[in-house]
Amino acid sequence: MSKHRSRRSFIGHAAAGFSTLALSRLAQAQPAPKPALIEHAVAAPVGIEVNARPIPNFEPRDRARTRFGSLDYRGGLVLTSPHRGFGGLSGFRFLDTKGERFLAISDQGTWFTGRIRYSGRSMTGLDDVEAAPVLNAEGRPITEKRLWYDTESLARDGDLVYVGLERVNQIMRFDFSKGGTRARGEVLQTPPAVRKLPYNKGLEALVFVPKDIPKGQPLAGTLIALSEGGFDADGNLIGFLLGGPTPGQFSIRRTEQQLISDAVLLPSGDLLILERKFSWFTGVDIRIRAIPLKSIAPGALVDGPVLFKADLGHEIDNMEGIDAHVTPDGETVLTLVSDDNFSMLQRTLLLQFALVE
Repeated sequence: MSKHRSRRSFIGHAAAGFSTLALSRLAQAQPAPKPALIEHAVAAPVGIEVNARPIPNFEPRDRARTRFGSLDYRGGLVLTSPHRGFGGLSGFRFLDTKGERFLAISDQGTWFTGRIRYSGRSMTGLDDVEAAPVLNAEGRPITEKRLWYDTESLARDGDLVYVGLERVNQIMRFDFSKGGTRARGEVLQTPPAVRKLPYNKGLEALVFVPKDIPKGQPLAGTLIALSEGGFDADGNLIGFLLGGPTPGQFSIRRTEQQLISDAVLLPSGDLLILERKFSWFTGVDIRIRAIPLKSIAPGALVDGPVLFKADLGHEIDNMEGIDAHVTPDGETVLTLVSDDNFSMLQRTLLLQFALVE
């Protein structure tokens, strides 16, 4: 068996692994005499070691290739840590404009902060990584409350950080000016339709539209919430506009059986949606679509071109997070992160691509 086929088989088993793991988590979520901390959550802030192995080629079959659709591969890292709570990364946002300091969240109620180290334009590792529990309004880890751990989505508005919890379909807001990851969260009021999203395919992506975007943009100050697999009457994916001048519900056209895993708003005004699809026959594939922000409005059905596709012939895993930054040279760089589901069969990947206009 070739090395490439062996790797495809390995990742195919990994894809099956995260589906199996989802079933085991569902079993864990059944009523119990008293709530317990999730196995991989942390109870107090702690500095951790994270090791990085470079991924020089995105497509092992063609090592000279760097262009994939509208993206140019910059490099990637396989991240590992002796800290058993590291992993499950489901949301990722930069805290600066350089693409260095980051905030990430695991799907078991843990913040991760740190800094990406570069050599030229290539990532080489992570420094100053700290893990901290996501806290509720009482200052206790949210994992102490039954089902309040599946923290899947992340958005920023300056010091205000929004987190979506998938299984309970709630949104929490944290003021990072009050202690950073030690900040206490408050639960936001959301429309009933948000809380009626499917149990394990609910809030998967959050994006905040800045208040200072070009004048005349009706969504300035709006929090966009996208469901992973909540469908409207026509089978399209459901999105919500929360707050802002035009709150309401809209739909994203679903094609090729893809489901939403995250999104990011570019300075150009495009909302990039990261999507993935799992099949027992082909494993996992991912893609990125560009949706014009100006097309999103209450009652709208939006769609846009596919900029990027990848499958098990490429260095991907269960990709769940995406963010962007603009370099001093004016290039838009996308950073993708994967959720390893704390499985030995999966990997935590950090990938970067430059968007080619």
